Amino acid sequence: MAGFRIDKMASIIREIVSDAIANKLSDPRISPFASVTRVEMSGDMQIANVFISVLGEAAVGRTTMAGLEKASGRIQRLVARELSVRRCPEVRLLLDESLKKAEQAMRIIDAALREDLGDQIGDETDAPQTPTEPPTEPPTDSPSRMEPTGDGVTE
Repeated sequence: MAGFRIDKMASIIREIVSDAIANKLSDPRISPFASVTRVEMSGDMQIANVFISVLGEAAVGRTTMAGLEKASGRIQRLVARELSVRRCPEVRLLLDESLKKAEQAMRIIDAALREDLGDQIGDETDAPQTPTEPPTEPPTDSPSRMEPTGDGVTE
């Protein structure tokens, strides 16, 4: 039961903070490419860690986070106003680096695959070429199963 409540609260907080970033905050430091990636709630639902991803350079991310930290009181009030709970969780805004780390990992994997494929192509060009013969058709000594018989019925 508690897991459902935690997930529901995290989902609501994610919507509220996303809407605040997109529509209600007018700080020029906040990048329009900032988005909430996930919200992690503490077990007692007193702390909400809101992870924010910012597209672009690291400097843009730092500037956006500075603007969001400055607006954290407004975000906290918006969350408190929307939630109908006795005690509103403390909203902590954190920069999410997981997407950038995943992108770096994918680049490393792609480079390794390209290098591996390059080695395989190099090995194939070094190997002597053997001519390939076209496949031969099997002999057709038996009559086709779809040939009509004398009585007009096919077998």
